Amino acid sequence: MIYITQLIYVIAGQEEIFHQFEDIAIPTILKYNGRLTLRIRPTEESIIEKNIEKPYEIHLVEFNSQEDFDNFKQDEERKKFLHLKEKSIQSSILIQGTKL
Repeated sequence: MIYITQLIYVIAGQEEIFHQFEDIAIPTILKYNGRLTLRIRPTEESIIEKNIEKPYEIHLVEFNSQEDFDNFKQDEERKKFLHLKEKSIQSSILIQGTKL
Protein backbone atom coordinates (compact mmCIF):
# COMPACT_ATOMS: atom_id res chain seq x y z
CA MET A 1 0.00 0.00 0.00
CA ILE A 2 1.33 3.45 -0.86
CA TYR A 3 0.00 6.75 0.38
CA ILE A 4 -0.06 10.04 -1.50
CA THR A 5 -0.53 13.47 0.06
CA GLN A 6 -0.93 16.31 -2.40
CA LEU A 7 -1.01 20.02 -1.63
CA ILE A 8 -2.70 21.80 -4.54
CA TYR A 9 -2.33 25.50 -5.28
CA VAL A 10 -4.98 26.73 -7.75
CA ILE A 11 -4.63 29.85 -9.86
CA ALA A 12 -6.99 32.53 -8.53
CA GLY A 13 -10.14 32.63 -10.63
CA GLN A 14 -9.57 29.15 -12.13
CA GLU A 15 -11.31 27.16 -9.42
CA GLU A 16 -14.18 26.02 -11.66
CA ILE A 17 -11.74 24.65 -14.25
CA PHE A 18 -9.90 22.83 -11.47
CA HIS A 19 -13.20 21.30 -10.33
CA GLN A 20 -13.88 20.12 -13.90
CA PHE A 21 -10.56 18.29 -13.91
CA GLU A 22 -11.20 16.79 -10.47
CA ASP A 23 -14.60 15.51 -11.63
CA ILE A 24 -12.67 13.33 -14.10
CA ALA A 25 -9.50 12.54 -12.12
CA ILE A 26 -11.04 11.53 -8.80
CA PRO A 27 -13.31 8.75 -10.16
CA THR A 28 -10.35 7.46 -12.21
CA ILE A 29 -8.49 6.67 -8.97
CA LEU A 30 -10.93 3.80 -8.34
CA LYS A 31 -10.05 2.16 -11.68
CA TYR A 32 -6.51 1.59 -10.40
CA ASN A 33 -7.09 0.14 -6.93
CA GLY A 34 -6.94 3.56 -5.34
CA ARG A 35 -9.07 5.41 -2.84
CA LEU A 36 -9.40 9.10 -2.12
CA THR A 37 -9.45 8.87 1.67
CA LEU A 38 -9.60 12.58 2.46
CA ARG A 39 -10.12 15.80 0.50
CA ILE A 40 -9.70 19.00 2.50
CA ARG A 41 -10.17 22.64 1.54
CA PRO A 42 -8.39 24.34 4.46
CA THR A 43 -9.39 27.73 5.79
CA GLU A 44 -7.22 30.20 7.67
CA GLU A 45 -9.25 29.37 10.79
CA SER A 46 -8.44 25.66 10.53
CA ILE A 47 -4.67 26.15 10.38
CA ILE A 48 -2.86 26.08 13.72
CA GLU A 49 0.58 26.98 12.36
CA LYS A 50 2.04 27.44 8.90
CA ASN A 51 5.33 28.23 7.25
CA ILE A 52 4.08 27.79 3.68
CA GLU A 53 1.26 29.25 1.62
CA LYS A 54 -2.15 27.74 2.37
CA PRO A 55 -3.05 25.26 -0.38
CA TYR A 56 -6.45 25.39 -2.06
CA GLU A 57 -6.94 21.67 -1.39
CA ILE A 58 -5.17 18.78 0.30
CA HIS A 59 -5.77 15.26 -0.99
CA LEU A 60 -4.91 12.01 0.79
CA VAL A 61 -5.01 9.02 -1.55
CA GLU A 62 -3.95 5.40 -1.20
CA PHE A 63 -3.11 2.85 -3.88
CA ASN A 64 -2.55 -0.87 -3.42
CA SER A 65 0.84 -0.66 -5.20
CA GLN A 66 3.27 1.63 -6.96
CA GLU A 67 2.22 -0.01 -10.23
CA ASP A 68 -1.41 1.00 -9.60
CA PHE A 69 -0.35 4.61 -8.97
CA ASP A 70 1.82 4.63 -12.11
CA ASN A 71 -1.06 3.22 -14.17
CA PHE A 72 -3.39 5.91 -12.81
CA LYS A 73 -0.95 8.62 -13.92
CA GLN A 74 -0.84 7.09 -17.42
CA ASP A 75 -4.62 6.68 -17.82
CA GLU A 76 -5.50 7.73 -21.38
CA GLU A 77 -8.91 9.21 -20.50
CA ARG A 78 -7.38 11.30 -17.69
CA LYS A 79 -4.61 12.49 -20.05
CA LYS A 80 -7.26 13.95 -22.40
CA PHE A 81 -8.15 16.45 -19.66
CA LEU A 82 -4.69 17.40 -18.41
CA HIS A 83 -5.10 20.74 -20.18
CA LEU A 84 -7.68 21.61 -17.48
CA LYS A 85 -5.14 20.79 -14.78
CA GLU A 86 -2.45 22.84 -16.52
CA LYS A 87 -4.80 25.80 -16.93
CA SER A 88 -5.98 25.80 -13.31
CA ILE A 89 -3.13 24.64 -11.07
CA GLN A 90 -0.34 27.04 -10.21
CA SER A 91 1.68 24.31 -8.48
CA SER A 92 1.35 21.22 -6.36
CA ILE A 93 3.45 19.30 -3.90
CA LEU A 94 3.17 15.52 -3.95
CA ILE A 95 4.41 13.56 -0.95
CA GLN A 96 4.55 9.77 -1.26
CA GLY A 97 4.95 7.44 1.67
CA THR A 98 4.09 4.17 3.33
CA LYS A 99 2.21 3.38 6.52
CA LEU A 100 4.43 2.91 9.55
